[in-house]
Amino acid sequence: MQNKIYIIWIGGIWISAIARYFLHKWYRVFWSDKINSNLIEELIREWCDIKIWERADFISNDIEKIVYSEAIPEDNSELQKAKELGLKTISYPQTLWEITDTKKLISIAGTHGKSTTTALTSLVLKGSEVWVNTIVGTLLTEFGWKNTHFSKSEYFVIEACEYKRSLLNYKPSVAVITNIELDHLDYYKDLEDYLNAFEEYINNIRSWWFVILNGDDKNCKKLMWKRQDVNYIPVYEDYFAFGTEKIEFPKIEMQIPGKHILFDAHVAYIIWHMVWVSDINILYALENYSWAWRRMEIIWTSENGNTLISDYWHHPTEIKFTLEALREKYPSKKIFTIFQPHQYSRTLELLEEFKNCFWSTDTLIIPDIYESRDSEDDKKKINSEKLIELINHPNKQDWKWLKNTLKLIQEYDKQNPKSSVILLLWAGDVDNLRFKIKTV
Repeated sequence: MQNKIYIIWIGGIWISAIARYFLHKWYRVFWSDKINSNLIEELIREWCDIKIWERADFISNDIEKIVYSEAIPEDNSELQKAKELGLKTISYPQTLWEITDTKKLISIAGTHGKSTTTALTSLVLKGSEVWVNTIVGTLLTEFGWKNTHFSKSEYFVIEACEYKRSLLNYKPSVAVITNIELDHLDYYKDLEDYLNAFEEYINNIRSWWFVILNGDDKNCKKLMWKRQDVNYIPVYEDYFAFGTEKIEFPKIEMQIPGKHILFDAHVAYIIWHMVWVSDINILYALENYSWAWRRMEIIWTSENGNTLISDYWHHPTEIKFTLEALREKYPSKKIFTIFQPHQYSRTLELLEEFKNCFWSTDTLIIPDIYESRDSEDDKKKINSEKLIELINHPNKQDWKWLKNTLKLIQEYDKQNPKSSVILLLWAGDVDNLRFKIKTV
């Protein structure tokens, strides 16, 4: 008889990978979520038994363990039923550590760029003689349009999120910190508290292995050289340092523009350069990387000849880099941006940074703020209308909700044929508009 596992709130991109891991191990996988999605529909086709909304009556003694998303409320009825029955309950990051414990773990953390760096690192190794196991926070065509890849390799690459100190569940052989910029202030008290999580992350590295940090990042610099039994590798624009040696990067012609993407590629290069993957294999994989789901993803050409792009970035620094990269790639086109802020609390925390991060777009539309773990007090302090007033941009509009925004996009597409990039910039539900914007 197959072992059974139950996963609560499977719709998240990371925890869905856990389902795929257990399917790979021939478990029967049952799970639930609040709403349906394309990701969930795909998992149903992969033989997951999914219940939409909570099904506490389905929790029984024959389930080996309950895996839950850290986003679920403590009073979730399924979790409570599992505890009443004495079943093993375990969070996503704890489960991921159980999966990777016996592997040479490459754990990629940082405020920005985790998914892209994890994807690039994984693709390099998948195409080499070393092979790879990986769990990444996006979908890749090279992985059969999935967020996982499993093999008999001794290496396992994961994306390590800092929210609620989840990254501290892992004990990596190679730890990466792409950058550190204060975020998640619904959990962290201040920058010192946030930095402390990354310092503890470095303390978890296995002795005499490696930490790769952004040598140009002011907060990463604060964490340098604090352990004597770990090898620090700072990464700069044109080279990385290993001990007293400076090693220049080979020229890498990335298909996706932007210095931030090239930095992510440099990190991937370092990791596999250290384990003796040939430069030919590394460069081939990096230079053939074209895009990933929700990362400057070219969706299609609209019925009026405009390019529709989706991008998950939602922090002001990420937004600035993305818009600059699009301006570099499409210098002759207008950029029409629909930005949906993620969380009222994050919007309040980053108001100053939001003011000046949109200069590279020609038009800015904000339909609403996506609610997630927000207090009533925060929702009273800020809304899309107030945010638009504060942003410095000559062509900005508060368009009030997605239905109105869809009409605006359709009108713009019709009135400006073959002239523009239409960008869905988000971490909420604005990406769902892609399915309603007609293609050629």
